[in-house]
Amino acid sequence: MRVFINDECIGCGMCEATCPDVFSINDDGVAEAVEDFDDDLADAVQDAAESCPVSAIEID
Repeated sequence: MRVFINDECIGCGMCEATCPDVFSINDDGVAEAVEDFDDDLADAVQDAAESCPVSAIEID
């Protein structure tokens, strides 16, 4: 599973609150995701994507 944050991100922090092991808000005020994470976080990553208010999280 790969995760990408698109340009729609508004930096609300919902993803970081839902799955802090994968998502964080960077110095530019938008989300970023770690490239490699354990498969056991897949459900939390999916929850974060579904909770994003602007659908900025893309899962591959």
